Amino acid sequence: MITSIQGTLTAATPLHAIVELNGFGYEVHIPVTTAEKLPAAGATVKLHTLVIYREDAQTLYGFATPAERDFFRLMIENVTGVGPKMALTIMSRLSLPSLESAIRMGDIATLAKTPGIGKKTAERLVVELKSKVGG
Repeated sequence: MITSIQGTLTAATPLHAIVELNGFGYEVHIPVTTAEKLPAAGATVKLHTLVIYREDAQTLYGFATPAERDFFRLMIENVTGVGPKMALTIMSRLSLPSLESAIRMGDIATLAKTPGIGKKTAERLVVELKSKVGG
């Protein structure tokens, strides 16, 4: 498993970063909250990653901290109906502390403000993650 990547940031958008390492350019899908923390193009960057292998794709997801990566994994593995794309959208909208707080407090309204997340998905996030989110 690839748990991190460190190399030269060659390009970035709010949802993608290209990290060049030993002549290979890796496309890494990132949340907006990570994009805001990236250095300028040409600088060295380290992203904590999770690779998801599907029948038709291998996708690399990157985060500024190991805690963000681990929370992303927690969502996609434990919440019914939340896949990588939706989890990335959620993490783009809310910082990790805000997300964890909303889940602990059962703040469905805050979670449901995320584009593509309805009341039912927000409720599932709370029910399925509340016991797993730190106190």
